[in-house]
Amino acid sequence: MIVAGFGFRKSADVTSLRSALALYDVAPDLIATAAAKAGDKPFTDLARALGVPADAVPPERLTAQPVLTCSDASQKTYGTGSVAEAAALAAAGPGARLLGTRLISPDTLATCAIAIGDPT
Repeated sequence: MIVAGFGFRKSADVTSLRSALALYDVAPDLIATAAAKAGDKPFTDLARALGVPADAVPPERLTAQPVLTCSDASQKTYGTGSVAEAAALAAAGPGARLLGTRLISPDTLATCAIAIGDPT
């Protein structure tokens, strides 16, 4: 299973998220973000456009993930250095691995990380 995890600012739109995902040459089976952001229009619009389910990752699952990058703002607000990386790992299940560090959209409003795993 391929999971695309997203972090994004309030001013992001679906184009921001799409452009972050486009930096990878993959089609996700699932998209994920922090539960606090999962109802935001850009995220729900992306899930609908891609035709994939969306996972709202609760704080305790988000903070339990070992991430590769560290954003001070993300750490302060969500308790993780990367919402995108943590969400992707959490949604991909135990033993999931990241393809690499999160990538930032050209407009700098969204981040995306890809995890490969087998959710339970």
